[in-house]
Amino acid sequence: MRRYGGPVLLCLVGAAALRITLFSDLYLRYVQHALRPYLIVSGIALILLGVTTAALRSRTADDHENHQDDRHGDGDGHGHHGAAGPRIAWLLTLPALALLLFPPPALGSYSAGREAAQRAAQGVGAFPALPAGNPVELTLAEFSSRAIYDSGRSLTGRTVRMTGFATHGSDGTWYLTRLMVTCCAADATTSKVEIRGEDAPPTDTWVTVTGTWHPKGKLGSDAAWPPVLDAGSAKTVKQPSDPYETP
Repeated sequence: MRRYGGPVLLCLVGAAALRITLFSDLYLRYVQHALRPYLIVSGIALILLGVTTAALRSRTADDHENHQDDRHGDGDGHGHHGAAGPRIAWLLTLPALALLLFPPPALGSYSAGREAAQRAAQGVGAFPALPAGNPVELTLAEFSSRAIYDSGRSLTGRTVRMTGFATHGSDGTWYLTRLMVTCCAADATTSKVEIRGEDAPPTDTWVTVTGTWHPKGKLGSDAAWPPVLDAGSAKTVKQPSDPYETP
């Protein structure tokens, strides 16, 4: 069976890719929605490659056995099937099985906490007007950009609503946090907003917060980050199917 280690691994990885794309939204924990078709094609290709490789290896083994029988006769009893590879190579199937059976969760507070306070290299300037009506739905990245860089102060007097997961600071403050993904989870960056006026939920709890902008620091300066929201309400919600924001 050692000769089939490679094909089995290919099939497991392919099945895992199809499981998180065709039969669930789990792929959104790792990549953007636009990459779903490529994952599906890759999963199918890996399974076909694994099955084809297994069939070719089986045929090669049968031909080799027949050749040995022709040379030595049925009574020889010494079959040589070539180098099959070390048995420890089967351990490579464990990561594939783990992905298939126990997909890892989306990035959360640990990933957000490891990133330094990095802001986009953009200057202070006017932003487009916000949509009419209150509350206005904003991503954390949109709110942060307007709070830190908008010379028109478009957030003044507006009620906003945002969704993210809770993270805690060392001084007792808590933040509404969201990770932004450009391509996949490996390039995730952090947006966070300090929440005032509501008790802190447990770390990694998903929350929808409604409130008003609390101006802080000089526009475009480090003192303006992270922006602050005076919360009027904070409601615990389920993690969205797509846990990341996109540019």
